[in-house]
Amino acid sequence: MKLGDIVPNFTFETNLRKNQSLHSHIGDHWLMLFSHPADFTPVCTTELAELVKLAPEFSKRQVEILAISIDSAETHRDWARDINAVATGCVSGGDNLPFEIIADTDRSICTELGMIDPDEVNSQGICLSARAVMLFGPDRKLKSKILYPATFGRNFVEILRMVDGVQLGTKAPIATPVNWVSGQNVIAQPTLSQDRVIEELCGGDSSKCRIVPLPSGKRYLRVIEGDAYLQN
Repeated sequence: MKLGDIVPNFTFETNLRKNQSLHSHIGDHWLMLFSHPADFTPVCTTELAELVKLAPEFSKRQVEILAISIDSAETHRDWARDINAVATGCVSGGDNLPFEIIADTDRSICTELGMIDPDEVNSQGICLSARAVMLFGPDRKLKSKILYPATFGRNFVEILRMVDGVQLGTKAPIATPVNWVSGQNVIAQPTLSQDRVIEELCGGDSSKCRIVPLPSGKRYLRVIEGDAYLQN
């Protein structure tokens, strides 16, 4: 899928339920769909355990979470106990997760979404699902996509930062600079006139827009200071 594409309305089974549709999971929320290579593997277990701990942060951002791999629903259910044990440090953590895991046993969803890793195969020689993250908006369009190799665990704090930046960009004509985190200064989009920058992003206060002097003399790097853009 390319950015801006509408995700197909797949029907699937998870560790909890059958005959679900992807669009119903999105509803009027955002959706983070993330794939992992295999259940009962070390890196994947640490990732989903971290996601258990961070689930409330995604909920604050109105982001629904769905995991997916080519394992069966039964395997997902069994694995959930290990995930909770790592997340809580308690061996008897139970099998109740704050998100569901899709059982894409025929690889149809992962294949169509480009979530198959051709370099990672299981003992049967079957290519596994990749370590991918896809963020869909309430309009069901792909807003962001990240792909990691199987040997490299994801940083879900960074993924939360990505969610914050992408969501912010849908609310105002702004961009986020390098290493930005929520609440820091942002940048006005270059297509926006200076008058609109002052009016729409600075609440009419020109002192809240700092134009960075550059050798080229071009006035394209316009920093909106503080959280003025959130108050309009």
